[in-house]
This record gives sequence, C-alpha cells and structure tokens, in this order.
Amino acid sequence: MTAPAQSAVAQSPVAQSPVAQSPVAQSPAAQSGTAAEGVAAVRRFDRFYTDAVGALRSGLLDSPYNLTEARVLYELAQRPTTSAAELRRQLDVDASYLSRILRRFTSDGLTQTTAAADDGRRRAIRLTARGRETFAELNRRSDDRAHRFLDVLGESDRQRLLAAMETIQNVLSGHPRAGLAVIRAPRPGDLGWVIRANAEVYAQEFGWDASYEALVSRIVSDYASGRDPARESAWIAEIDGEPVGCVLCVRHDDTTAQLRLLLVEPSARGLGLGGRLIDECLGFARRTGYDRIRLWTNSVLTDARRGYERAGFTLVSSEPHHSFGHDLIGQIWELDL
Repeated sequence: MTAPAQSAVAQSPVAQSPVAQSPVAQSPAAQSGTAAEGVAAVRRFDRFYTDAVGALRSGLLDSPYNLTEARVLYELAQRPTTSAAELRRQLDVDASYLSRILRRFTSDGLTQTTAAADDGRRRAIRLTARGRETFAELNRRSDDRAHRFLDVLGESDRQRLLAAMETIQNVLSGHPRAGLAVIRAPRPGDLGWVIRANAEVYAQEFGWDASYEALVSRIVSDYASGRDPARESAWIAEIDGEPVGCVLCVRHDDTTAQLRLLLVEPSARGLGLGGRLIDECLGFARRTGYDRIRLWTNSVLTDARRGYERAGFTLVSSEPHHSFGHDLIGQIWELDL
C-alpha cells in the first residue's frame, strides 16, 4: 500500500535550506505578495489533494480506520517489530494520539506487544495474522484507487502527473537537483523543442538572428528525415519531466562522426549535463565503429569549448566568418576514438 498522504509541505526540509533563506532583490511589498501567493497555492493544493484521495472521510478506503491509523498500520507492516518511540520519530504523531491508536489496534486484534529481545524495558510491537490480513486488504484497495486515478488519464497526462508527483517528493525531501537529471532518447515533440531552445538561448545570450534558427531547423530536419539508426542518434537531458539539454551524433563520413547542437539551458547549467551529453555522444560513436568524431563551434561559446577540451577534443582549425548577424570565428575540433 502506498503510504497514506500527510501534509508534508509544512514539514519539508526545504523550509530550512539556504536557498529558501537567501535574499531576493524585491521590495517588502513584493516579497509579501509573492509569499502570500505561495502560501495560498500550497493550501489550495493541500485541500485539493485531501479531497481527491478521500483523506477527510471517517474511514479511509471504506475501512474502519482513518488516514493516520492507516498510516501507522502501513509502518507496522514494513518491519517485523517496532516500538512506539520509533513510530513517533517516523511519523511525528502526538504521543497520546499514537497510544490511543495502538490501544485500538490491540483491542481489534491487529497487534501484539511483548518485551523487546534486546531490552526488556522496551516494548516491541508487531502485527498479528489478523493485522497482516487487514493491511493486505487496505493495500489492495489502495492499489485499486491508484489504478482508478490513473486509468481515466491519457498517456501524456499520466506521465505529466507522475513526473509532477516525483518532482514534489524530490524537492520537499531536499534531493539535489543534479541527481534528478535523466539522459534519454527523444520523444515525439522533442526535436521541435531542440529547434526552439537553440533559437531562444542563442538569441538571448549572443543576439544571434533568425538565420541561426533556420540552420538548426535544417540540421534537425535532415536528422529526422534521413537518420540512419545504426550510426546516428540523439539525446535529451531532462529534469522534472522537462527537457533542458540536447545533443546529436550524426554521420560526417564513413569513419567520422559529428557532434551537433549541444545545448544546456541556463537554468540547468552547473549540474554536469553538458559533460554527460558529450559522453553519451562519444560512447555511441565508439560503439558504432567510428574512428574519430568532429564538431563545429564558435570561439564565443567558451563554456562549450571547455567541455570539449575536458572530453579530449583538440582544435584543428579556425576561420573568421559572418553569420547569424555577427562577426564570428568558427572552429573545428576533433577527437580520435
């Protein structure tokens, strides 16, 4: 059974994190307004979710037990024995309320309490056979509810929902953002994102004009329409269910691969995604039998060039050119595989 939901937002370690405490350059009125909107959004979500899962009903999932009682039962089922102190630490439940729950479980024949084997002063609590049966039934009903919750959604909405749930859990549990990044194959719509993201980032950071978007569109179109799956591939970097980076590995000639359109969005930089995308490209080129790999870049892209150098690429030629509305220095970098 999925552990019954509790309002984790107010208890999150994020509230004590340096990020949450860092100053923001806003007026006091703006800060107050932003904070009030955030609080309202959290409370609105709490109300919506407790209604959606039936947490306010007197009996959770048409059982005799409420949400807190069901959660205590869940925790008891996760280990052979436990203690009231351990349950309090795990669930942050008021001691007197927990005692009443445990007395009810004993009265209902769900638990039994004995002296702990390692310390006779400590009372060990375990589920009885009836308690395990009760948990198994609640577990089945919980699974059924989750199925009903998901079955009414289309595949796209289902993936969005699950990704959003994972995001909430990871953010509130304080997991580092870099650990949430996924490198995956493109899905339908991702190649369109590659074009848009490249056009937006290079326009914002370097002032490149629409001719760069036209070039990226041609590269992506050629890849999509004429890709050789045995020798060409692409990867998307994703965080929280959203694409934040990309790279293509395409055929230059029979012995040489070409790395193209490496990009990491500004919001996702500093997490090592550029290096991971380059590594994916190099690994693929080696596995598919290329002898070397090359790329074309421009001298103004200093962060990308550092990544290429770290991966072992060497600069083999440079040439001035006027493209994308600017005077640039184009560079060819190569790496023997």
